[in-house]
Amino acid sequence: MFQSLFVVLLAGLVGPLVAAGPRPIVPAVVGELAAGVILGRTGLGVIDPTTPTNGFLYALGFAMLMLVAGSHVRLDGQIALGVRSAAIAFLVVLAAAIPVGMVVAVLLAPSAPAVLFPVLLAGSSAAVAFPILEERGLLGPSVGLLLVWIPLADAVTVLLMPLTLIGAEKIPGALGGDAAIVAITLGALVVGERIKLVPAALTLRDRSRSRGWALQLRLTLLILVALTLVATQTGGSTLLAGFGAGLVLSRLRTPERLDLQLSGVAEGFFVPAFFVLLGAELDFRALADDPRAIVLAVALGVAAIAIHVGAALLAAPTPRAAFGLAASAQLGLPAAAASLGLSTGHLSAALAAAVVAAGCITVLPASLGTRRLADSLLAETSSAKAAAPPFTPEVST
Repeated sequence: MFQSLFVVLLAGLVGPLVAAGPRPIVPAVVGELAAGVILGRTGLGVIDPTTPTNGFLYALGFAMLMLVAGSHVRLDGQIALGVRSAAIAFLVVLAAAIPVGMVVAVLLAPSAPAVLFPVLLAGSSAAVAFPILEERGLLGPSVGLLLVWIPLADAVTVLLMPLTLIGAEKIPGALGGDAAIVAITLGALVVGERIKLVPAALTLRDRSRSRGWALQLRLTLLILVALTLVATQTGGSTLLAGFGAGLVLSRLRTPERLDLQLSGVAEGFFVPAFFVLLGAELDFRALADDPRAIVLAVALGVAAIAIHVGAALLAAPTPRAAFGLAASAQLGLPAAAASLGLSTGHLSAALAAAVVAAGCITVLPASLGTRRLADSLLAETSSAKAAAPPFTPEVST
């Protein structure tokens, strides 16, 4: 067990090494995926993702990934920024994704559920895009459109994607499970809002901080496991469970302390392990042996980028294309689709690898888009300072 864990953790270090440059283009998750591919089924076969230990890491890492994605969604002041433009952009993306996705499915993936591909094309990935935005200082009013567009697309596609891969007979039960998860999430938000300022709760928080109990982190993990348990017992979506726990965390947390704790547990351990094990599970040899799957990967990646840029040209402020590129990052949703598709048998090894490869194709343009936004914001700030009249102190006589 510890030998396998050691290899997975060692492979996870490849991600930070890839993204360690002063102006990184490739996010750490791509390096983690690549390490898993090299050490897994495609490459050396050193990592076996089917062992009980790795299966546990994989499942909990996936739930933690969605928790991190949900935790980047702000339910307070941010939600008022760019709502109209974000709604227009998402509706344009959805309108384009449906016909394009269905055509791609019919031509390149006739054996897969056709409705999966419009959902993939319409998605965005807060778990990938928001850390890049945060790293470049862009989580403010200047990108209010993205702060609503990406979570909106993430939430809708997280709800829809599992329904495309579980079979029609399981959909009613899954919808019931999803409804239970949503109800519990809303209940946790309401209860949390009411008790977080109660004197006893404030006392516990202060004692947790002074005595190192990490109570907020414990409660966050408890909510995550509880929602995931509901998902597994009812047939609901683990994606939605993790995302719901992240929403609760986003609304109720004390930012600095819990952010640091969550970063250590999730992004320092479970999430890298998930991406390494996902890479180990994927069989890119099957992708290489299937020319149609290779074309599918390129078509999905290029179509997703083009659809998001087209929507941004209609709804976003200047620089329009950069907003579309930033919103096109989709690695979290394709990774989840590949994982679920392999487990249910609805995706072959080649198609699962193609879906993840398509997500990887969107990451570099998204990174370039956020860099363009940062440069544009810096240029606007510099111009404003240059245009401001010089300060002349009053001289008394």
